[in-house]
Formats: sequence, C-alpha cells, structure tokens
Amino acid sequence: MRTCAAPPFATDSAHQCDARWRPHDLLRLRRLPAFDGEPEWVRAAFAGAPFAVVRRAQAAPGFIAIGVRGNGRAQRYGTWVESGDIEAAIAPEDLAVSLPADAERCALPAFALYAALRREARYLDALSWGPTGSAGFELVSGIPTVTVTSDLDLLVRTPRALSRERAKQMLNELELHAQRAGIRVDVQLETPAGGIALAEWAAGKPRVMARDAQGPRLIADPWGADATQAAHAAQPTLNAHA
Repeated sequence: MRTCAAPPFATDSAHQCDARWRPHDLLRLRRLPAFDGEPEWVRAAFAGAPFAVVRRAQAAPGFIAIGVRGNGRAQRYGTWVESGDIEAAIAPEDLAVSLPADAERCALPAFALYAALRREARYLDALSWGPTGSAGFELVSGIPTVTVTSDLDLLVRTPRALSRERAKQMLNELELHAQRAGIRVDVQLETPAGGIALAEWAAGKPRVMARDAQGPRLIADPWGADATQAAHAAQPTLNAHA
C-alpha cells in the first residue's frame, strides 16, 4: 500500500485477522469510514465500486484491514472497516468460472490467459485457486481495471504440503501459458505460515519469505509443525467478533 490509515484502535488490542475474512478476499461494503490523511481519490473510487480487498494486518476485534484501489498502481490505500459494514465476501476461488461479459474484455491477455489456465492447467486441477489483483477486482466489481499489459495474479490455496518438484512443474506450466499470452503470471501460495511466492518455493531456496498479519518472515517449511502451530495460535475465536 502506498498510503495507510492509522489504526482506529489501540495497537496493543490488535491480533491476527478475523478468520471469517481471509487475505485477498474482496468485500462489498455498506460504507467506508474516513480517517485523517485519506487521499483525495478514495471517495470517488469507492462511490464507483464499493469494494475493498482484505489485507494482511493485525486488527482489534470488530475491525478488518482492507485495501482500496483507484486508477493505476499509484492509487492504493490501506485502511480499516468495521465488520458490521461488510455486505458480502468473495474469495478468489469463487471466481472459478467467471469471465467478463464483454467479448473485447475477455480478449485482453490477462483474461485470455485465465481462461486458458482454467481449461488446460494440469497442475492446478486438484487445488483451489483463483484470480487476485486487477483481474479479480474487475470480475467482482465490473469496473474495467485490466489493461492490455496487465499481469495475471493468482492465489493458490495449499493447506497441505506442496513438494518443490510439483511446485517447479506448476510454475513451468503456468509460465509457458503466460509466454503464449505475452504477459507475466504472478502466483502466491496460501500456506499455514502465510503467503509465499510460488517462484521462490519452486526455486529450491532453503528459506522463503512468508507473509502473514504480523509481517514478513523467512521460514524453511511453510507446512511444518512450527508454522502450523503459530498460525493456529494467532487465530482469534469467532465469538470475540460477534
């Protein structure tokens, strides 16, 4: 996020994100609270598309960290919303069969690549996955955000261990499709330790960067006992947010 609002709660009351909403979920909101220092473009952007993405940050009970997007990469704003203002949540995998209704939008490289992966990506078959970034936002909001040069960002849920060899095969397959489309594909694995880049895991690095609500950290095994125990310990109970 280029700009981020100060938390509207005491930071010592913050903990892991509410388990009902996960990073990269898109939320349809009733309202967007205003905080000091909000960029000028935010109100117009939200009026045009009342959606925001869940971001990784610790929050106090009843609050969710979100990101609002405007026009272009420079217009990104990290802020906060109250759970009572959430009307609906759409996860990336909920967009499994979604494509724009307009044929010209479908022909854009990012959407063409997405359609090809849904038909042909063998190494994604048994996994839960879907688009994030500009493609995911457009499919949910209906606002044209994908351009002819947009990359395709994907989230792949991997609650169980993904071997380095399978990760490499998956990456090779996806990059081959991306080369045919003439754009890049950027894949994040959602693991018990947080989000890690498929490219890092496939590269065989001894430690990879895992991102969770507490920030980035280097970890050897995102599915190991230590990572799983840390993730479970950080999750709040749903009663705390009722």
